[in-house]
Amino acid sequence: MERKKTKGRQKIPMQKIENKNALLTTFSKRRKGLFKKASEVVTECDVDIGIMMISPSGKPHSFFHPTADAIVSRFQNPDMQLSEGIRLDATTARNRVNQLKTRLEELDAIEDALFAQTIFYDQMAETQQKSSWESIEQLDADELIINEAWLRDTNFKICDRLSQLEIGASSSLGCEFLEYEV
Repeated sequence: MERKKTKGRQKIPMQKIENKNALLTTFSKRRKGLFKKASEVVTECDVDIGIMMISPSGKPHSFFHPTADAIVSRFQNPDMQLSEGIRLDATTARNRVNQLKTRLEELDAIEDALFAQTIFYDQMAETQQKSSWESIEQLDADELIINEAWLRDTNFKICDRLSQLEIGASSSLGCEFLEYEV
């Protein structure tokens, strides 16, 4: 039996992090993870939740759902019914969160579609570029002469258009006809 080449995922001992940068980074990551888990609990279990903390740098952070007033009122008196205003605020907050989640899902789907489309177009452009160069190498003398004539005509039209644009512009761009050796 072959042994593992790496140690894999290791358990990190729970102790205070002494390095200030590592401490701030770890706090930020864990705070995001905690808030994400809290949001998932709200979604899955339809509960009210509140989290307050002060970062190592002294900044306050909080997560309340549906509102801070609803959480504080429920915490102070769990048996008390919420006032009509707080219930309305809580309902409005829940609806807004649901709307934003739906919109986020829509935008994620659009982003995924655009990313897939971009990859597709990049692959198509690469394929077309390769095939056009490959097809030039396969041309015989007569076909090359025809393509040369087309290039000269296109170059003439481009230079003519540039000349027309120069008339309206203060600077002169100048245009030279391309010379091809046959």
